[in-house]
Amino acid sequence: MDAAICASFGVLFLLLITWWLYKVIKKRNKIKLKQKFFKRNGGLLLQQQLSSNENNVQKAKLFNSKELENATDHFNENRILGKGGQGTVYKGMLIDGRIVAIKKCNTVDEGNLEQFINEIIILSQINHRNVVKLLGCCLETEVPLLVYEFIPNGTLFQYLHEENEDFPLLTWDMRLRIVTEIAGALSYLHSAASLPIYHRDIKSSNILLDDKYRAKVADFGTSRSVAIDQTHVTTLVYGTFGYLDPEYFQTSKFTEKSDVYSFGVVVTELLTGEKPVSSTRSQEGRNLCTYFVHSLKENRLFDILDPQVSKVGNKDEIMTIANLAKRCLHLNGKKRPTMIEIMMELERVQKILPVQPNFEELQYVGNGEMGP
Repeated sequence: MDAAICASFGVLFLLLITWWLYKVIKKRNKIKLKQKFFKRNGGLLLQQQLSSNENNVQKAKLFNSKELENATDHFNENRILGKGGQGTVYKGMLIDGRIVAIKKCNTVDEGNLEQFINEIIILSQINHRNVVKLLGCCLETEVPLLVYEFIPNGTLFQYLHEENEDFPLLTWDMRLRIVTEIAGALSYLHSAASLPIYHRDIKSSNILLDDKYRAKVADFGTSRSVAIDQTHVTTLVYGTFGYLDPEYFQTSKFTEKSDVYSFGVVVTELLTGEKPVSSTRSQEGRNLCTYFVHSLKENRLFDILDPQVSKVGNKDEIMTIANLAKRCLHLNGKKRPTMIEIMMELERVQKILPVQPNFEELQYVGNGEMGP
């Protein structure tokens, strides 16, 4: 009897030991896997960059994977805010109650590692009210995770091109303010940052609107910081068709004026309410920029404007902004204005506005109290 009891205890002890060893080995393997992911996702490169005095960067927080899994309910599909070429963005809540946007990146191969780390480094340098703030990242997961401040009101693209009560019409004053805010952000990136930063993918879907409908420039995955007076030469052309600087497309040489061209495209979107490229338009109007410049030259600008602009906007202001957009779209980059010059011109227009833009106008327009 005693022998049987001892044998039972012995078996139980062995089971407990086996279970404990299994847990220890599993935990150790999990740690090793996280270390492997951290190294593969550029963690060592990031640590090196962050510790370098040359980069003079603010340290972004390194989140652990469990914290972000809990924040997104294990990356539940219901939390998805949007999907893009670089990854999927989820809405999450951190343990301190902050609402954040978490980008689950597509797998980063070794060749693109520097580009991914580049986004973290660049955003760590930026502190501007019209640029989306990077809060931190997590590199110990199978694919990298980036944690941004949450911008609640969607993208500029949605307000201009999607007919939905969630995205009410933008008034002329609001459009003018948004243009000025985008210009301010780009002017800062090009001139006021520690090193000039070229965004390289300015488009309406990369402009987010906050709770007061202020513009926030987002998505720096293809950005580059460059030494002053340098041009960034690439073997691959980055950007989005319709917003891409033709000169950059032909030469692969990206300058600050390439961002200016893309900004000009966004301005034409805000003026016309049309997409940069559309197969549903007539042959002559498929490329919005070409059609816009042609219409301006033939004094037909007001025939192609969004009704919210042509019926409500001040004609002198509209012409000033339209001519500014035309200069931004010049095929010769050297003849385009700089973002500082653009910003100064927009500020002059803003100063003579009779009424300051009011985000509450959205509700007014959304309720149908203002004609289209």
